[in-house]
Amino acid sequence: MTKHENPSHTADPTPGAPAQTAYGAPTRGMTPRSLYRALALAEMATWTLLILGMVLKYAVKVGDWPVQAAGMAHGTVFVSYAVTAALVGVNQHWPVARIAAAVASAIVPYATYPFDRWLERRGHLEGGWRREKTEDPRDNTWVSAVLRAVLTHPVLLGLGLAVLVAAIVSTLLFLGPPTQWGERA
Repeated sequence: MTKHENPSHTADPTPGAPAQTAYGAPTRGMTPRSLYRALALAEMATWTLLILGMVLKYAVKVGDWPVQAAGMAHGTVFVSYAVTAALVGVNQHWPVARIAAAVASAIVPYATYPFDRWLERRGHLEGGWRREKTEDPRDNTWVSAVLRAVLTHPVLLGLGLAVLVAAIVSTLLFLGPPTQWGERA
């Protein structure tokens, strides 16, 4: 077994086939791959909205509202993407640098999907959610134990992630634009 293989994940037998657990049973619902890809595409879509909002504001001169609306959508999706990258990264046993690179890809317009494709080509999105402990030594960490515990309650996990995203976005709104963060002292 190479250092990148994880016995709790099995590769899809064919591209586009449903992910399977370590025991060969198909996973139910959203896989790490499908969740990550959905947020990568949503991040690109909100970049488009933000750019269009800036065109409307500066070229068409319709006021600030397009940038404010698109900026709010983009900011919320950006935070959701970052949280998803962390969740999927922990599930897939990514190194911290890979999780950070995934989050950083959202800073560059339209970079999340190429990064997603890069992860896909290297097999970093293979497999299902790690709900059960395996013999992989990486499953012996407290982070993996917490992940397994929250994955057993997907509805509560979804609600918890939504609250986390809302709290982060609210905090960022309170702080204002990053260019003004040093001015509050």
